[in-house]
Order: sequence, then structure tokens, then C-alpha cells
Amino acid sequence: MDTIASLFSFITTPVSWVIVQFHSVYGAIFGPDTGWAWGLSIVSLVILIRICLIPLFVKQIKATRAMQTLQPEMKKIQERYKNDKQRQSEEMMKLYKETGTNPLSSCLPILAQSPFFFALYHVLNSIANNDTIGVINESLLKSAQQAHIFGAPLAAKFTDSSADVAALDASLTTVRIVTAVMIVLMSASQFYTQRQLMTKNVDTTVKTPFMQQQKMLMYVFPVMFAVFGINFPVGVLVYWLTTNVWTMGQQMYVIHNNPTPGSKAQAAYLERLTKHVTTHGKTRRRGERAIVKAIVAKGRDRNEFERKFINGLSKAGLAAQTDGTVVKSEGAVATIAEDGTPTTTATPKRQQPKRQSKAQRQSGHPKQGDEPTSLEKSEPEDAKPEAAKKDASKPGSGGRSKAQSGQRKGGPQRPKSPSKK
Repeated sequence: MDTIASLFSFITTPVSWVIVQFHSVYGAIFGPDTGWAWGLSIVSLVILIRICLIPLFVKQIKATRAMQTLQPEMKKIQERYKNDKQRQSEEMMKLYKETGTNPLSSCLPILAQSPFFFALYHVLNSIANNDTIGVINESLLKSAQQAHIFGAPLAAKFTDSSADVAALDASLTTVRIVTAVMIVLMSASQFYTQRQLMTKNVDTTVKTPFMQQQKMLMYVFPVMFAVFGINFPVGVLVYWLTTNVWTMGQQMYVIHNNPTPGSKAQAAYLERLTKHVTTHGKTRRRGERAIVKAIVAKGRDRNEFERKFINGLSKAGLAAQTDGTVVKSEGAVATIAEDGTPTTTATPKRQQPKRQSKAQRQSGHPKQGDEPTSLEKSEPEDAKPEAAKKDASKPGSGGRSKAQSGQRKGGPQRPKSPSKK
């Protein structure tokens, strides 16, 4: 491990300088030889590094989502060229080039942190060996050796002997308890971060090998931290625990505000966004407009949660626009509910008259609740001409009379349509 750390000795001077600057600030508050001063200096170093790595973190999110999208195509290539590994690699590289995806982009934050991690390890190891390094001179070295976090020196390890720990003015039991607790917290935070990614922010509509790999890493990483953590100094454990907590909080923020399409987190986000938009009648933040704009641009390629979101807006009399804004749809009428909240209801459509059945047309009786038409109304008895009455009074005259043109023989006659009148 010392050999690996020595490879990053070129960055130990900048790292030690940053720690000393933070120590001068916290030392004036808590005292220069306290564990709070040195411990908070390490925490501040982590925060400074992670703020500088935010652009890489955004790039990592985009690369991870792009890899999830490409998993079905990658699986097809693997099945098509399973007997030709060279052609399989060529097709994979071609796919990456066409889509502008880089598989290593998802590892950029970890790779970028590695030099600082090993440089800090080298600095703390030198303090444990009573060696000056970077800008840490003799006085700062003595102050750092006296600093304890919960009774454990910054440079102490879980695997140190009693003599090594006694040289740092501490007990072996205290060092092992503190380091064990920090290793457990470090592994638990890593496990929760990975589990949060797998259960909430993964597209559940696509089952790919990428999901199996992520699930495997969810259990492998905590074990790796537990195994290697016993060889880390307390100061390095503080560094790694801080960066794990930062990663967990950063990922929680991304999942809450910009979830992966098709994931459970997106379903929860769109449900909150629907309530928010229907209440205020508009999208208020730039991030909300970006999400709505992306959903509208998908068209028929929207997933189940996105279609539900668009339908929810339509039911509320709203329509999403291509620029991410939301406006009232045509034909929506604003109303006020009993509780005082504004709601919108669509204008009712004009109802078409119900069509009569054949039996009803033959019998000449309208449907229940319908008014008879003017053609269906029969003339009163006294309005008929006298000749018609006399003909009707003659016996057998009805049976011998000929049917009029366009009328049926016997039975009720079908009323003439207005077009034939």
C-alpha cells in the first residue's frame, strides 16, 4: 500500500498545504492540538474536493443513464457475435461512437478522487512514522500526533500493535473500537447509497445485465471497505466516511429532483409535479420545465408514468407545451370548488339523439322520455275529411283499399322523412 501511495507523492504538497490552511482556521477556534481542528480540516478537504468534482458527477449521471439505455442494443450484439469476440468488441465500440457514450465516464469521480485519497494516506502515514512531509514541519507534525478523535490518534490503524499505539499516547482498545465503528459506518453508507440507486433510480421496464452488475456491486463494495478499512489510518477513515456521506446526500438530491426515466423515483416525482402544477397552474422552476419539455418531446415514446402525467394535466384542463411551460387547454372552464381551490372542468360535448330501434320505428312509439316528432303526431279524428270518414265506415272498405304509394300493406305506417316531404 505504501508503494501505491508513494506514486502519488507529487500531490502530497498541495494536499498538506490545504490541510494546514484549514487547520489554522479551526485551530484558532478549537485549539491547534485538538482532534476537532485536524479532523475538521480533513472534512473540509473532502468538501472542497467534492465541490470541484460536481461537473464530473453530472457527467457520471448522464453516462450511467446512457449506458442503461444502450443495454438492450449491447445484449443484441453479444448474442449475435457470441462466437466472435473481436467482432463483438468492434460493434460495441461502434455503438459507443455513434451514441457518444463512454463507459469510463461513470468512473470519473472515483478516478479523480484517487490521487487525493492516496496523497492523504501518505501524509497521515508519514505523521505516524514521525516524518515531515509537504508543508508539515516539525511543530505541525507534533501537533498532529497529539490530535485524537474520540480518543484515537489520526495516524493510528486497526492493525497497529500496542507499542505503536502507545507511542501515539493512546490505548489499543480505544483505537480498535473507534476504527471498527467508522468502518461499519463507512460500509453501511456505501451499501445504502448503492441500494438507493438500485431500488429507486433504475428503469424497471428494462431488464439488462447492467442491473445485475449494479446489484453485485451493492454487496461487493461494502465488503471491500471492511477488508481494506482495517489498514487505513483514522484520518483516512474520516476522509472516506465523509466522502461516502457526501455521495449519499448528493445522490438523494438527484433522485428526488432528476430521477431516471421509467424508475420508481420518476413515478413519485411526476406525482408530486402533477399536484404542484394543477394547484398553481404553471411550472415554477427551471428544472420542472426541463422535465416537462423532455416528456413532451418524447411523443409516443413516453413511458407509463409520463403518459399518466400528461393525462393528469388534461383532466385538470391543462396542456404541456414544447418549451416546458403549462397552459390552460382550449374548452376548459375555470370553477371554484367548495373548499376554495380553483379547478377546471371541460365544456360538455353536445349529445347526439339516440337512435330508435326497428320495433320502435314500426310501432310508431318514441322512446321513453322522448317527445314525438311532428311527423309522428297523428291528426285528430274530427280533422279528417268527411269522405275519408265515410270510406272508413263502409264494411270491408279497409281490406279492399289499395295501399298508397310508399306505404306498407297493413300495420302502422312508417312516418315520412323530412327529405321526402
